[in-house]
Amino acid sequence: MALMITDQCINCDVCEPECPNAAIYQGVEIYEIDPAKCTECVGHFDTPQCQQVCPVDCIPLNPAWVETREALHQKYLRLVEEKSAHALSA
Repeated sequence: MALMITDQCINCDVCEPECPNAAIYQGVEIYEIDPAKCTECVGHFDTPQCQQVCPVDCIPLNPAWVETREALHQKYLRLVEEKSAHALSA
């Protein structure tokens, strides 16, 4: 599953820089997570870094994006490949 940020977010700015996939961004009112980029830090860390630093515990699993650990790992590999291809073309 991808993660999501609930409306309990206090916009403290600590989660965004912790995301290795740049999946977290400032939304209209609170930070949001792009589920297409969220791997729950699979491939990077043992635990989701945004959840580790969140002072209000407002980053649960997103029930709309059910994914297995293998699917998250495949997403991680695709994102790494896309990042590498983009870096080579720049």
